[in-house]
Amino acid sequence: METVTMVRPLLDGARRPLANRCGPLLLAAALLAGCAAPGADPVRGFDLQAHRGGRGLAPENTLAAFANAIDLGVTTLELDIGLTADNVVVISHDTALNPDHTRDASGAWLPATGATIRSMTLAQVQSYDVGRLNPASNYGKPFAGQQPRDGERIPTLAALFAMVKARGNEQVRFNIETKLDPGKPDETAAPEPMVRALLAEIYKAGMARRVTLQSFDWRALALVGQLAPQLPRAYLTTARTLRDSRWTQGLNAGDFASTPLLVKAAAGNAGKAPVIWSPAFADLTPAQVQQAQALGMTVLPWTVNQRADMLRLLDMGVDGVITDFPDVLRDAMRERGRPLPRAGA
Repeated sequence: METVTMVRPLLDGARRPLANRCGPLLLAAALLAGCAAPGADPVRGFDLQAHRGGRGLAPENTLAAFANAIDLGVTTLELDIGLTADNVVVISHDTALNPDHTRDASGAWLPATGATIRSMTLAQVQSYDVGRLNPASNYGKPFAGQQPRDGERIPTLAALFAMVKARGNEQVRFNIETKLDPGKPDETAAPEPMVRALLAEIYKAGMARRVTLQSFDWRALALVGQLAPQLPRAYLTTARTLRDSRWTQGLNAGDFASTPLLVKAAAGNAGKAPVIWSPAFADLTPAQVQQAQALGMTVLPWTVNQRADMLRLLDMGVDGVITDFPDVLRDAMRERGRPLPRAGA
């Protein structure tokens, strides 16, 4: 019964190009295969997440970065997605082309922010090179050691799943953020078509057991709870979004004694699906970690790049860390005697 109620909304709302390519029966079979078992709990133990694939080491949100992170050894690939004009799920943190790491077909850096992902077809999006940082930009200064990979394109989510499968890797997880902004609704797809397209790709690839969905815009997470209630959901927070109820699904943070209680209320009765709280790390206190864990949540702060902060958070008892420098976090984990994710594969 759970499988049937979850699949039907996806079939009804899945983007037409996918249905046209696969045919209704094949699409239904793909979705059922992905939903056959409930989603697994996130990997027990400390969760080492490579932010945007580890942008301190390789160009962010590219296949090169994700491959590098797997070679290094991480638990989870953290990434962001948007939806193109032809409804393809692509991996991009920015809702529009970012001149700090984007060159056109002639090799010239974009002089300013480019077109939105949502306004371009996949072919148009992939005509740009995102394989290195613009040396004239301040954006890249914290990542001076990033190794360029000229020719890297904004990838599709399907391409990432295919790469991981081709490597035979059956361990690495995916923490996928929907890039939405309730204050700028015209820059992206609306929450529902984005979530439906994302779920369709996850189930088509049979990756439901290895995926967590995260968002600052909790409307997306509410939709995930309705359409795919077995999937883990990560509630991203920062001081700015907590001040604006448009981000928190209409809930007023001031009505709650703490952020963990706010997240718990937003998640509602999540059943067996894991609920994750992902706060900005500088805002986090030991008392909040203890309270969130007592409420049954996993605590996964972002984006932690300094070794001293990593060690402090490890000692605080968080369940994982999202970082641009997974190599530094591995060293910090080793120093604290934590088991390390297996490298390679």
